[in-house]
Amino acid sequence: MRIREGKFSDAKAIARVHVDCWRTTYSGIIKDEYLNRLSYEQRTELWERNISRDDNHVFVAENPEGKIIGFVDGGRERSGNYPGYDGDITSIYILSEYQGQGVGKQLLQVLFQRFISLQMNTALVWVLADNSSKTFYENMGARLIVDNKSITIGGDDLVLLAYGWDDIQLIAE
Repeated sequence: MRIREGKFSDAKAIARVHVDCWRTTYSGIIKDEYLNRLSYEQRTELWERNISRDDNHVFVAENPEGKIIGFVDGGRERSGNYPGYDGDITSIYILSEYQGQGVGKQLLQVLFQRFISLQMNTALVWVLADNSSKTFYENMGARLIVDNKSITIGGDDLVLLAYGWDDIQLIAE
């Protein structure tokens, strides 16, 4: 497994992982008709923009054949609504067949190393309440800090939970 910084030419592969992971991770949580309408092309455009932003940090995981099988991105927490939390993990997705192999931990570590280099020592992440992957964050030492934010996806109101790390140095090592 190789972890490296994402580059503009990775946008299409990141988009494919993003869409595929939404379809597997959120099946039964978000309506199938919404998930089936997700577009690789639209997500490629999104990732071209995300990778081009100086304030967004993207890292990818490649399998031994060089195929991108996961990614993480994030930056400074910009809302100002969560005092004490400097960094924000925007997304982290790993293809289902590679989950449980330490890829997520490695991606989180490299992102947190970047955060620390930018004087961010704490971080938060938002997770759908019904997403079983929230246990990943708990196992990585995050604690529930907010449990009442709602979001509408595909016409359904869903609950988001915020998990936070008070010292990302512990994970970055």
